[in-house]
Amino acid sequence: MSRSRRCAPRGRRGSPNGAAERLTATRVQPVDSTVLAVVVATVLSALGGFLVPTLIGRIPPHVPPEAQDEPPSAGSDVDGTVDATPESVPPEPPEPYADIARLPGLGWKSALAAAAAGALVGLALDWTWALVLWVPLVPVSVALAVVDWRTRLLPSAVIRPSYVALVALVLLGWAVTGDSDDVVRAALGWLVAGGLFAILWFIYPRGLGYGDVRLAGLLGIALGWVGWGTLLVGVYSGFLLGGVIGGLLALLKIVERKGVPFGPFMLLGALIGLLWGEPLWSSLVSG
Repeated sequence: MSRSRRCAPRGRRGSPNGAAERLTATRVQPVDSTVLAVVVATVLSALGGFLVPTLIGRIPPHVPPEAQDEPPSAGSDVDGTVDATPESVPPEPPEPYADIARLPGLGWKSALAAAAAGALVGLALDWTWALVLWVPLVPVSVALAVVDWRTRLLPSAVIRPSYVALVALVLLGWAVTGDSDDVVRAALGWLVAGGLFAILWFIYPRGLGYGDVRLAGLLGIALGWVGWGTLLVGVYSGFLLGGVIGGLLALLKIVERKGVPFGPFMLLGALIGLLWGEPLWSSLVSG
């Protein structure tokens, strides 16, 4: 019987081409860039997720505004809620950040969530500079989602350093890739997303906190670098998720009547924008 699979011929010991033949036979195929991006983003995001309790524990204690009957100022960390009520009721003191950092299992749960989000980020962005922008944001986003869900606050102590790091990576990406269009789009993304949320906060500050405005600008930079479809779908998805899921949770009385925070839905919307923003936007534009 003849073999169905032919083996590579073995090079002769004394042949000058023997080493080259053996190298060709054992050459490793190149790794797909998407697979590499997913693996790297998953591992790095998971490692960052283990540091979420440390990050939360280092946030300075929240100092409530002096006048509770006035809307939060532009320097406030207060986050809006999906179904905020207009009554002026003195809010309960938020859960201390140190207590949140000591929650049982927070480290591995944050690492698991960050790993899942990191894998999706790698799948969406492939091996591009956008991956460098987004991988550090994954564990930060997990920390912000945890804090916002439990306290209705988006601490500026986390968002402001994230701005500095993200802008630095954007400028570094400009120097590495030489593509000024991405930088301009990132700046416009900050203007569009942050400006939209700032207008909404100015119109109805009780329904949207200034912490949401700061987070919107941060996400606008990162989404804008990727593309216009990613930016617009990501921002709109945050509103849609907040309205539908937040309203459903309140209707089923799974959450308190005062509503659920908006920040986690903004972050989920940004992830949707990364995954499906460009194809959805292209289909809408092309008709």
